[in-house]
Amino acid sequence: MKILAIECSTKVGSVAIVEEGVLIAEYTLNVTATHSERLLPAVDRLLKDSKLTILDIEGFAVSLGPGSFTGLRIGISTVKGFAIATGRGVVGVPTLDILAHNVVFTQRLVCPLMDARKGEVYTALYKGDGRGKLVKLTPDLALTPDEVLARIGEPVIFLGDGTQVYQDRLAAGKVDCLFAPMYLNQVRASVLADLSLPRFEQGDTLRGREILPIYCRPPEAEIMWQKREDHNPEKSRNGSFLED
Repeated sequence: MKILAIECSTKVGSVAIVEEGVLIAEYTLNVTATHSERLLPAVDRLLKDSKLTILDIEGFAVSLGPGSFTGLRIGISTVKGFAIATGRGVVGVPTLDILAHNVVFTQRLVCPLMDARKGEVYTALYKGDGRGKLVKLTPDLALTPDEVLARIGEPVIFLGDGTQVYQDRLAAGKVDCLFAPMYLNQVRASVLADLSLPRFEQGDTLRGREILPIYCRPPEAEIMWQKREDHNPEKSRNGSFLED
């Protein structure tokens, strides 16, 4: 089957078409233009270069997060629209799972790190079996680099854009660590498509309206609202914040 995969959880947007486990086309771009500006043109170019239309796509895969709140909303909303318009099923895959599967042929721990700003990273721990399989050991988390190191007690591979921000601090920890090369630090739509294929084959899909993002921590607007509520609970109970 032909799967169109869309990944917008970081500023590096990626879209790919995979058919029966074979990569047909992939487009990955790390530029300052927003996902709202470049996602649909990227999908259109991918389809045209592959001599396909959106009606030829038999399933849609999307990265669920954690990651950029705006990017996730754009990616998921776009996939929802495609799925509703075509009646095709959708598979959502956590972003950290996608990133971790850039490094599978290892027996080390695999620790993807996505820069979450505010001194934190989005992360989870995975264990490789050395034959291409990863087992997820933790839920998705938002942690400081020191909290990440405190959870690791064996050799580990770090990868993701969070390593570019915190590599010196991680390397200074008392952990036997390796850092993945640059080309393995991006979340790739082709990996997303590959991870989604078994679920498509099993019929484990969702309709577009059922896809929800994974945030790990509340959006900034919600944090600010809560701070205002804590400072003035009487105003919040009266609902006047909704009128501000």
